[in-house]
Amino acid sequence: MNDENKRIDGKAVAETVVQKVKGETEKLVAQSGIVPGLAVIIVGEDPASQVYVASKGKKAKECGFHSIQHTLPADTSEADVLAHVQALNDDPAIHGILVQLPLPKHIDENKVIQTIAPQKDVDGFHYMNVGKLGTGDLSSAFVPCTPAGSMILLRSVLGDDLSGLNAVVVGRSNIVGKPMANLLLGANATVTIAHSRTKDLPDLVRSADIVVAAVGRAEMVKGDWIKPGATVIDVGINRIDAPERGEGKTRLTGDVDYEGALENAAHITPVPGGVGPMTIALLMANTLTSAYRHAELNPPAF
Repeated sequence: MNDENKRIDGKAVAETVVQKVKGETEKLVAQSGIVPGLAVIIVGEDPASQVYVASKGKKAKECGFHSIQHTLPADTSEADVLAHVQALNDDPAIHGILVQLPLPKHIDENKVIQTIAPQKDVDGFHYMNVGKLGTGDLSSAFVPCTPAGSMILLRSVLGDDLSGLNAVVVGRSNIVGKPMANLLLGANATVTIAHSRTKDLPDLVRSADIVVAAVGRAEMVKGDWIKPGATVIDVGINRIDAPERGEGKTRLTGDVDYEGALENAAHITPVPGGVGPMTIALLMANTLTSAYRHAELNPPAF
């Protein structure tokens, strides 16, 4: 298999998801008059957050959504942020509420997230959605966008049933590692969650048919950790120095040594162009799902 065939093209898969969202949005509007509404709250001037929020807003408009953004100054009080969330909870035109993280230090992020109405929590971070995912109730849960998108990429090469496959998730965050493990279990994989305290991590990863790397450390997972024929999903996005591109230049890399892993992997997601585009596509899919539920119609499957 040549290198090009091994690469899982997240951009292309994300585009198919977005096209489906567009088509299903048109159907929903025609059937019920309901336009999916996505609201984003951003507090402060974090440049990376500004870029993310702009791309989410642009994608929402492209999908035919009603899209609004509340940009609040960095010194906004916690009470004020909570009041904004509450107002959006009460707004029937809004089906998805997203609070861009990180928030300034004086605001309790968890308190804000838990204030979002669970049925509008399109990020899937509310305890009610976390609990539903943990108990396998996917019919009414919202799954966090990055693991949901990663599962679509996995299914695109391995199919829906992962019976008999060993999966190792490197990273135990609430945003990626834990929900990813639950999704893999739901697809019948045998799952191990590994992290920075795991003993003999390289050997454990070598036992995996599926490796999901989500630790936030550039190229931590080495090529020789990958079992021949394994599928690798690299969730990491790290910016590292790239002197070969000129003085002061940087490049993006994942948590996996891509070139090294390419030697052994049957399938692998690149960084950039792998999991990243899927995250925004699934945010759109979750918002559409919320609007369908609001209309008391069966949402499309993604």
